[in-house]
Amino acid sequence: MNKGLLYRLLLVIGLIFVLTGCGSNEKNVQNVGMLLDGSINDQVWGSKGYAGLLEIGNTYKVDVFYKENIKEEQEIMNAVEEFVQDGVNLIFGHSSIYGKYFVDIAGSYPNVHFVYFNGGYTSNNVTSLNFDSHSMGFFGGMLAGRMTTSDHVAIIAAHEWQPEIEGFYEGVKYENPSAEINMNFINDWNDTETAEEIYDQITQTGVDVVYPTGDAFSKEIIEKAVSDDLFAIGYVSDQSGFGGGHVLTSTIQHVDKLYRLAAELFNEGELKGTIQTYDFQDDVITLGPYSSAVPEDYQEYLTKAVERYKETEFLPNEQ
Repeated sequence: MNKGLLYRLLLVIGLIFVLTGCGSNEKNVQNVGMLLDGSINDQVWGSKGYAGLLEIGNTYKVDVFYKENIKEEQEIMNAVEEFVQDGVNLIFGHSSIYGKYFVDIAGSYPNVHFVYFNGGYTSNNVTSLNFDSHSMGFFGGMLAGRMTTSDHVAIIAAHEWQPEIEGFYEGVKYENPSAEINMNFINDWNDTETAEEIYDQITQTGVDVVYPTGDAFSKEIIEKAVSDDLFAIGYVSDQSGFGGGHVLTSTIQHVDKLYRLAAELFNEGELKGTIQTYDFQDDVITLGPYSSAVPEDYQEYLTKAVERYKETEFLPNEQ
């Protein structure tokens, strides 16, 4: 072969290799950051997110960074810039509050992908991961409706817009039309003091099953229910460890699995700037273990109801 032709051929092959390598580096997970509006030690939402972050670090052999109690716009902007300086190209905002801020700044960081939870804001490099939590609330409500003896149950929620609240109401009414449902909204994920005050008030009205749907306060409310010999439905994590037989089941969101999934998609160059929704069918929402107080025949009934929902995507009141 002519030496000049051989040289040009090797040059082309080398150029293709370089270009391919560059493209791969841009889409690969480098370092990863996480912003929280609360704490990684809440033993619920924040703790599970942190566990997912650590798993990404171990899987891809990269450094991970996190910042707690980041809520204001300037704090978010400063934290993102610091992450980028640390070589982060995948940033998780562990709350719905980050969506708008991420969209506003995403254009300034085209080589960074932003991921946050349960919101409606997206752009080319901003993805919203959403749990379809209406269904988990429904099944938790069914169990509460079955297990109440006073026909008085309650939900202590962080925000009125949470889909699990409507689901819980529908599930209680489906299983027990006579039951009264006490609805309470704190408008804060982490206000444990107000949640406990509400709990003390509603338990004076005969409530005997409570569903605390807040990041920081669900553990405390369950522990109070245990001390009062009442039942509770766990939230986000398997919370049977806090209350034993008093926790009828837990409506679990496996946010750590979604972290891993998002990182995998990003690493493969397939993470899109869209709203992505996940439910029981994706095995990222499940019910936890049942309390021994729940009759075995009802455990079987509810388990089959969940399986039918996974197969048909119709809740029992829709079938």
